[in-house]
Amino acid sequence: MVDAGSVLIVDDEAIAMRNLAHVMRKEGYRTTALEDGQEAVALLRRQTFDVVLTDLRMEGSDGMEVLRVCKQRAPESEVILITGFATLESAVEAMREGAFFYIAKPFRLDEVRKVVREAMQKVHLRRENRDLREKLRRLQGDGSIITRDPGMLKLLETVRQVAPTGCNTLITGESGVGKELIARAIHQHGGRPEGPFVAVNCGVFSEDLLASELFGHEKGAFTGAVVAKVGLMEAARGGTLFLDELTEMSLSMQVKLLRAIQEREIMRVGGVRPIAIDVRFIAATNRNLAEAVSLGKFRQDLYFRLNVITLSIPPLKERRGDIALLADHFLKRGVERMDRRVRSIAPEAMAILREYDYPGNIRELENVIERAVALCNEEVITPQHLPDELRIQVIRTFRGRGDRPPTLEELETDYIRWVLDETGGNQTLAAEILAIDRVSLWRRLKKLRMLSADGDGAREPPAAN
Repeated sequence: MVDAGSVLIVDDEAIAMRNLAHVMRKEGYRTTALEDGQEAVALLRRQTFDVVLTDLRMEGSDGMEVLRVCKQRAPESEVILITGFATLESAVEAMREGAFFYIAKPFRLDEVRKVVREAMQKVHLRRENRDLREKLRRLQGDGSIITRDPGMLKLLETVRQVAPTGCNTLITGESGVGKELIARAIHQHGGRPEGPFVAVNCGVFSEDLLASELFGHEKGAFTGAVVAKVGLMEAARGGTLFLDELTEMSLSMQVKLLRAIQEREIMRVGGVRPIAIDVRFIAATNRNLAEAVSLGKFRQDLYFRLNVITLSIPPLKERRGDIALLADHFLKRGVERMDRRVRSIAPEAMAILREYDYPGNIRELENVIERAVALCNEEVITPQHLPDELRIQVIRTFRGRGDRPPTLEELETDYIRWVLDETGGNQTLAAEILAIDRVSLWRRLKKLRMLSADGDGAREPPAAN
């Protein structure tokens, strides 16, 4: 039998409570009914319900407290408020706090049935979407985060552990290492992946513009404010706000951000009423934040508020094993976007890519591959399609060659040897990684004198059917 869902009914009028409970049970819902608001609040701290149907005015804990506790403990639940003292102000406040609907007494039972049914459908749809995303995540891994580096894999495991906690998180790392990708992974693995993910670069706005972007403004708040504007913190309600380049924020803006984090409310520029926010904060910086605090350039109290969890992303030069994986990913994406016929990257070109230090990290590698795809009119990217600065740096810093620049044959030999080491000598797998067939690999090994001395592989292997 399909579970229709669970309903909690809270009303200090016993007759009204029993009537509603009877109706909900006839609709097939698992129903719990209470006359006391405080008892309902205590129950909601221990147990979740799909839909909560509560009177607004009650002794002790009123309907607004029931609403707040329910949304705090179970954000996916929906709350419907019923009151015989309906006012515009109370309706607006209820909706602002996340109520699904606001019903005025006297009401028709058909209306209540319809509203509860719609609320239940929303809960079930949200749950189905969440379950589907989870299944896709298990099938696809972390999607755009491509790595086999042990340090990065450990970092991703930490992401999975801390994401459901809702803790504020600080992400550090050089520019271009993928801080926003990690922030999005935290959001997706968190308790409310269906909520919005809003990103803002704090370094591209002046102080006044940043205040308007984050907090919004009222009509007439300043010259040019011809209409009211919802800020990014309001837009991120129920989701995540990602603050990139945090250290570029002025000290006065840091004070405003600190208050928003502490009080969980904001004031629009030119506004007079506080607005409640329910946002997870993730901040990122490419600078040493602790050093900025010691120099007086960043507030210590804000640092502690954001630094509940710290995730440090290593630069690409410290995870060279990912370069081939990422290059292949960017190659396929570039070919699809530009409709080119490029199929692979030549081993000697890949060897150069692996030796480069990438001061711009993953973003720079992506640009390098995109440029190569655009310039290549053949099926294979070769060293001539790579930027001059890559080849020059590799010549200057090539390890183990002294002052003599390496030949293309030496680069190719080193790269093929590395791939064979990574695959445990499996030539079939190595050929797949190199994007060539096994016969072509055998011929390269023979040409480069890399076949074993005992004659292993001396015969040309049969071509794949």
